[in-house]
Amino acid sequence: MEMDIYKLVTGPVAWLAFGIFFIGVIVRAALYIKGLDWQMDRVAYTAHRKHGIRGAIRSIAAWLVPFGTHSWRFYPFFTIVFFTFHIGLLVVPIFLQGHSILLKERFGFGLPTISDFSADMLTIGVMTAAVFLVLRRLALPEVRIITTWYDYLVLAIAVAPFLTGFLAAHRIGNYNFWLISHIITGEIMLVAIPFTKLSHFVLFFMSRMQIGMDFGIKRGGMKSKGMAW
Repeated sequence: MEMDIYKLVTGPVAWLAFGIFFIGVIVRAALYIKGLDWQMDRVAYTAHRKHGIRGAIRSIAAWLVPFGTHSWRFYPFFTIVFFTFHIGLLVVPIFLQGHSILLKERFGFGLPTISDFSADMLTIGVMTAAVFLVLRRLALPEVRIITTWYDYLVLAIAVAPFLTGFLAAHRIGNYNFWLISHIITGEIMLVAIPFTKLSHFVLFFMSRMQIGMDFGIKRGGMKSKGMAW
Protein backbone atom coordinates (compact mmCIF):
# COMPACT_ATOMS: atom_id res chain seq x y z
CA MET A 1 0.00 0.00 0.00
CA GLU A 2 2.75 2.47 1.00
CA MET A 3 4.76 1.53 -2.09
CA ASP A 4 1.75 2.22 -4.31
CA ILE A 5 1.32 5.64 -2.72
CA TYR A 6 5.05 6.34 -3.14
CA LYS A 7 4.91 5.46 -6.84
CA LEU A 8 1.81 7.62 -7.25
CA VAL A 9 3.22 10.74 -5.56
CA THR A 10 6.63 10.43 -7.24
CA GLY A 11 5.09 9.65 -10.63
CA PRO A 12 1.82 11.10 -12.00
CA VAL A 13 1.26 13.48 -9.09
CA ALA A 14 4.82 14.81 -9.36
CA TRP A 15 4.42 15.40 -13.10
CA LEU A 16 1.15 17.22 -12.43
CA ALA A 17 2.67 19.36 -9.67
CA PHE A 18 5.66 20.36 -11.80
CA GLY A 19 3.36 21.09 -14.75
CA ILE A 20 1.13 23.39 -12.68
CA PHE A 21 4.21 25.05 -11.20
CA PHE A 22 5.96 25.85 -14.49
CA ILE A 23 2.83 26.84 -16.41
CA GLY A 24 1.54 28.85 -13.45
CA VAL A 25 4.79 30.76 -13.02
CA ILE A 26 4.90 31.61 -16.73
CA VAL A 27 1.29 32.82 -16.61
CA ARG A 28 1.95 34.95 -13.50
CA ALA A 29 4.98 36.54 -15.17
CA ALA A 30 3.01 37.21 -18.35
CA LEU A 31 0.13 38.74 -16.39
CA TYR A 32 2.56 40.98 -14.51
CA ILE A 33 4.01 42.31 -17.74
CA LYS A 34 0.56 42.68 -19.30
CA GLY A 35 -0.61 44.57 -16.22
CA LEU A 36 1.98 47.33 -16.64
CA ASP A 37 0.37 50.55 -17.78
CA TRP A 38 2.43 51.44 -20.84
CA GLN A 39 0.48 54.71 -21.19
CA MET A 40 1.92 56.15 -17.98
CA ASP A 41 5.19 58.05 -17.91
CA ARG A 42 6.61 55.69 -15.25
CA VAL A 43 6.97 52.97 -17.89
CA ALA A 44 8.96 54.80 -20.57
CA TYR A 45 11.74 52.20 -20.70
CA THR A 46 12.13 51.55 -24.41
CA ALA A 47 13.49 55.03 -25.23
CA HIS A 48 16.37 54.71 -22.74
CA ARG A 49 16.93 50.97 -22.58
CA LYS A 50 20.62 51.14 -21.63
CA HIS A 51 20.03 53.28 -18.54
CA GLY A 52 17.00 51.19 -17.65
CA ILE A 53 18.87 47.89 -17.76
CA ARG A 54 21.69 49.38 -15.69
CA GLY A 55 19.20 50.55 -13.08
CA ALA A 56 17.45 47.17 -13.05
CA ILE A 57 20.69 45.27 -12.44
CA ARG A 58 21.71 47.71 -9.72
CA SER A 59 18.34 47.36 -7.97
CA ILE A 60 18.24 43.56 -8.06
CA ALA A 61 21.87 43.23 -6.95
CA ALA A 62 21.38 45.58 -4.00
CA TRP A 63 18.38 43.66 -2.69
CA LEU A 64 20.03 40.26 -3.16
CA VAL A 65 23.03 41.22 -0.99
CA PRO A 66 22.55 41.18 2.81
CA PHE A 67 22.71 44.77 4.11
CA GLY A 68 22.95 46.00 0.53
CA THR A 69 20.09 48.47 1.00
CA HIS A 70 19.10 50.98 3.68
CA SER A 71 16.11 48.80 4.58
CA TRP A 72 18.31 45.76 5.19
CA ARG A 73 20.68 47.80 7.36
CA PHE A 74 17.84 49.34 9.36
CA TYR A 75 16.67 45.92 10.64
CA PRO A 76 19.89 43.85 10.87
CA PHE A 77 18.46 40.93 12.85
CA PHE A 78 15.45 40.58 10.57
CA THR A 79 17.77 40.80 7.57
CA ILE A 80 19.75 37.80 8.85
CA VAL A 81 16.51 35.88 9.51
CA PHE A 82 15.12 36.82 6.09
CA PHE A 83 18.20 35.72 4.15
CA THR A 84 18.62 32.54 6.20
CA PHE A 85 15.03 31.59 5.42
CA HIS A 86 15.17 32.35 1.71
CA ILE A 87 18.61 30.89 1.03
CA GLY A 88 17.59 27.61 2.65
CA LEU A 89 14.23 27.70 0.91
CA LEU A 90 15.96 27.92 -2.46
CA VAL A 91 19.15 25.88 -2.02
CA VAL A 92 17.89 22.76 -0.21
CA PRO A 93 15.10 21.71 -2.62
CA ILE A 94 17.29 22.25 -5.68
CA PHE A 95 20.59 20.77 -4.52
CA LEU A 96 19.58 18.09 -2.00
CA GLN A 97 21.16 14.75 -2.89
CA GLY A 98 17.94 12.80 -2.39
CA HIS A 99 16.09 15.12 -4.76
CA SER A 100 18.76 14.70 -7.44
CA ILE A 101 18.44 10.92 -7.16
CA LEU A 102 14.66 11.16 -7.45
CA LEU A 103 14.97 13.40 -10.52
CA LYS A 104 17.23 10.84 -12.18
CA GLU A 105 14.80 8.03 -11.35
CA ARG A 106 11.67 9.80 -12.56
CA PHE A 107 12.78 12.39 -15.11
CA GLY A 108 16.14 11.13 -16.34
CA PHE A 109 18.37 13.98 -15.14
CA GLY A 110 20.01 15.19 -11.94
CA LEU A 111 21.55 18.34 -10.48
CA PRO A 112 24.70 19.17 -8.49
CA THR A 113 24.26 18.34 -4.80
CA ILE A 114 25.25 19.68 -1.40
CA SER A 115 26.39 17.57 1.56
CA ASP A 116 23.86 16.10 3.99
CA PHE A 117 25.39 18.22 6.76
CA SER A 118 24.90 21.42 4.76
CA ALA A 119 21.32 20.40 3.98
CA ASP A 120 20.66 19.77 7.67
CA MET A 121 22.08 23.16 8.70
CA LEU A 122 20.09 24.99 6.05
CA THR A 123 16.92 23.08 6.97
CA ILE A 124 17.33 23.93 10.65
CA GLY A 125 18.00 27.52 9.61
CA VAL A 126 14.75 27.64 7.61
CA MET A 127 12.68 26.24 10.47
CA THR A 128 14.31 28.51 13.05
CA ALA A 129 13.89 31.55 10.83
CA ALA A 130 10.22 30.64 10.32
CA VAL A 131 9.69 30.73 14.08
CA PHE A 132 11.17 34.22 14.25
CA LEU A 133 9.03 35.34 11.31
CA VAL A 134 5.92 34.19 13.18
CA LEU A 135 7.09 35.93 16.38
CA ARG A 136 7.73 39.10 14.39
CA ARG A 137 4.17 39.05 13.05
CA LEU A 138 2.84 38.55 16.57
CA ALA A 139 5.09 41.05 18.35
CA LEU A 140 5.22 44.08 16.05
CA PRO A 141 1.92 46.02 15.91
CA GLU A 142 2.63 47.42 12.44
CA VAL A 143 3.08 43.88 11.12
CA ARG A 144 0.38 42.21 13.22
CA ILE A 145 -2.31 44.58 11.97
CA ILE A 146 -1.82 43.48 8.35
CA THR A 147 -1.35 39.78 9.14
CA THR A 148 -4.14 37.28 8.49
CA TRP A 149 -4.49 33.51 8.68
CA TYR A 150 -3.47 33.45 5.01
CA ASP A 151 0.05 34.64 5.88
CA TYR A 152 0.49 31.84 8.41
CA LEU A 153 -0.90 29.31 5.93
CA VAL A 154 1.60 30.35 3.24
CA LEU A 155 4.45 30.14 5.76
CA ALA A 156 3.28 26.68 6.86
CA ILE A 157 3.14 25.50 3.23
CA ALA A 158 6.73 26.69 2.73
CA VAL A 159 8.10 25.13 5.92
CA ALA A 160 6.20 21.80 5.92
CA PRO A 161 8.47 20.10 3.32
CA PHE A 162 11.53 21.00 5.40
CA LEU A 163 10.08 19.67 8.65
CA THR A 164 8.82 16.43 7.14
CA GLY A 165 12.01 15.97 5.13
CA PHE A 166 14.18 16.46 8.21
CA LEU A 167 12.14 13.93 10.18
CA ALA A 168 12.33 11.43 7.32
CA ALA A 169 16.06 11.93 6.72
CA HIS A 170 16.86 11.31 10.39
CA ARG A 171 14.29 8.51 10.67
CA ILE A 172 12.46 10.14 13.56
CA GLY A 173 9.23 8.20 13.94
CA ASN A 174 7.71 6.35 11.01
CA TYR A 175 10.12 6.81 8.09
CA ASN A 176 7.67 5.87 5.32
CA PHE A 177 5.01 8.18 6.69
CA TRP A 178 7.36 11.16 6.88
CA LEU A 179 8.85 10.41 3.45
CA ILE A 180 5.47 10.35 1.74
CA SER A 181 4.38 13.41 3.77
CA HIS A 182 7.53 15.19 2.63
CA ILE A 183 6.85 14.46 -1.02
CA ILE A 184 3.19 15.49 -0.77
CA THR A 185 3.94 18.74 1.11
CA GLY A 186 6.66 19.53 -1.43
CA GLU A 187 4.18 19.07 -4.26
CA ILE A 188 1.62 21.19 -2.45
CA MET A 189 4.22 23.96 -2.23
CA LEU A 190 4.99 23.67 -5.95
CA VAL A 191 1.30 23.94 -6.83
CA ALA A 192 0.78 26.81 -4.37
CA ILE A 193 3.62 28.97 -5.71
CA PRO A 194 1.78 30.43 -8.74
CA PHE A 195 -1.39 31.09 -6.73
CA THR A 196 -0.05 32.57 -3.48
CA LYS A 197 2.49 35.05 -2.14
CA LEU A 198 5.12 32.39 -2.77
CA SER A 199 5.07 33.59 -6.38
CA HIS A 200 7.27 36.47 -5.23
CA PHE A 201 10.28 34.24 -5.86
CA VAL A 202 9.74 35.22 -9.52
CA LEU A 203 7.75 38.45 -9.18
CA PHE A 204 10.41 39.87 -6.84
CA PHE A 205 12.87 40.03 -9.73
CA MET A 206 10.28 41.51 -12.06
CA SER A 207 9.15 44.21 -9.63
CA ARG A 208 12.73 45.11 -8.64
CA MET A 209 13.62 45.27 -12.34
CA GLN A 210 10.69 47.60 -13.00
CA ILE A 211 11.52 49.87 -10.06
CA GLY A 212 15.23 49.83 -10.89
CA MET A 213 14.55 50.82 -14.50
CA ASP A 214 12.25 53.58 -13.32
CA PHE A 215 14.93 55.01 -11.03
CA GLY A 216 17.69 54.38 -13.57
CA ILE A 217 15.92 56.45 -16.21
CA LYS A 218 13.97 58.93 -14.11
CA ARG A 219 13.85 59.78 -10.39
CA GLY A 220 17.28 61.38 -10.82
CA GLY A 221 18.82 58.54 -12.81
CA MET A 222 19.37 60.61 -15.97
CA LYS A 223 19.58 64.11 -14.54
CA SER A 224 23.05 64.52 -16.04
CA LYS A 225 21.54 63.68 -19.42
CA GLY A 226 19.07 66.54 -19.26
CA MET A 227 16.06 64.61 -17.97
CA ALA A 228 14.61 66.63 -15.08
CA TRP A 229 12.14 64.01 -13.89
